[in-house]
Amino acid sequence: MPHKKMLTSGATPQEVARDLAPLVTFQEAGMAWADVETLLHERLLPHLMQYGSPTFQSMFNALPEEGARRGAEMALAWNQGVTNWQVSPGGAMLEELCGRALCRLFGLPPTADATFMYSGTYANQEAIYLALHWFAEQQGVNLAHGGVAAFPQPDKLRLLVSKDAHFSVKQAVRMLGLGEQCLQLLPVDRNRRVDVAATRALVAELQPAHPVFCIVATSGTTSTGSVDPIAPLGELAREVGAWLHVDGAYGFAYKLVPEWAHLFAGDELADSISWDPHKQMGIPIPNSLLFVQRGDDFGRMTLHSGYFNRAEDVEPNPGLKSPPTTRPFSALPLVTSMLTLGLAQLREQLRSPLLAVRELAAYLQTQPDVELWHQPDTGIICFRVVPKGVKTAVLNKLQRWLYEKTMQGGERSVSLTTLDGEVVLRLVVVVPTHVTHLIETVTSLQEMARDFGQD
Repeated sequence: MPHKKMLTSGATPQEVARDLAPLVTFQEAGMAWADVETLLHERLLPHLMQYGSPTFQSMFNALPEEGARRGAEMALAWNQGVTNWQVSPGGAMLEELCGRALCRLFGLPPTADATFMYSGTYANQEAIYLALHWFAEQQGVNLAHGGVAAFPQPDKLRLLVSKDAHFSVKQAVRMLGLGEQCLQLLPVDRNRRVDVAATRALVAELQPAHPVFCIVATSGTTSTGSVDPIAPLGELAREVGAWLHVDGAYGFAYKLVPEWAHLFAGDELADSISWDPHKQMGIPIPNSLLFVQRGDDFGRMTLHSGYFNRAEDVEPNPGLKSPPTTRPFSALPLVTSMLTLGLAQLREQLRSPLLAVRELAAYLQTQPDVELWHQPDTGIICFRVVPKGVKTAVLNKLQRWLYEKTMQGGERSVSLTTLDGEVVLRLVVVVPTHVTHLIETVTSLQEMARDFGQD
């Protein structure tokens, strides 16, 4: 019988904690590196997830691409902070040049600019701050000085976003002091994209009592990978005087694949766009960017000090565009990866998971015991296993049971999400793969479902 290759240990949290305890039992005397390395191999590595395995089909993680890994090693060896010119002339300049080159690569306007961020969450939060700051200026309000309280009726402000949007949008309005009451969740169509007609009707009801300061279009939702229609949402934003932010943390990379580029039509209307190269491009974490259509918009983040980032400085200072005053050299591994791969190979690597998931969708439609929950836009697909004879009332329980059994097995990974109150299984593919690997997972789930007890 062939040896089963484990994706992870399948251990419980208690078992993992027990194994890792010696790693945090710090002693007065130091250990030889060889002993530390042995301890790590025995205690830690078995519990790490094998992102490079074709059976890892649950999240947005990937092993470092070779060129990116080498660039990251160089960045680590030099340990450059790239906040400003005084700290690292080469690091600061490379970040600036890389951001502008990416603007050109994605076909953004000549006025566009970019800054590197720690994650898509932080990029979304900064974008919503910029949106609120910009809107305040239109209303004659000084947000930087007076805060949200400077608005005549801050509780009336509204941000429009898909009900499937990433939770970082909710975090942003909390942190800005607007509260969740600010969020107006938008309905979606059968493929989980924002329903534009319903959104227009909603805006007509809101205005003018509840002014809309920002509309967020998600280009690759976390649950289903669906791409909201950017162009009509951008047109709506212009009509009501709102900022358009595109959360492209997961999906925006796929604009580089010609057959998928049409999904991102209208991104030239976006005032800001977030993107995470550390997802499907295999760039070491953290590696995220925030683009703005007008470079001057970053000025709303700018704070000067007496010792660096001075107002009179003429050199490039990336730290003027976003909050971190200590920031890693994130541009370097992205640059080295793209240089070694080349754009042609990069497009092929991005195309592979999209094709595999599209083929899987066609396959699932032939399976009588599987419900496909949407036609996938990108590399995520949601479905339910619905064996004959299983009562509808316990289908949610079945999906959770299948997920738990799969994860406990340690050979492959899947994930769960909830759509319209129903629990569905979810596969995510961010690295080159073949549809057969995905079909094997579905077959495994179908076979396990036969052993499910409905009591």
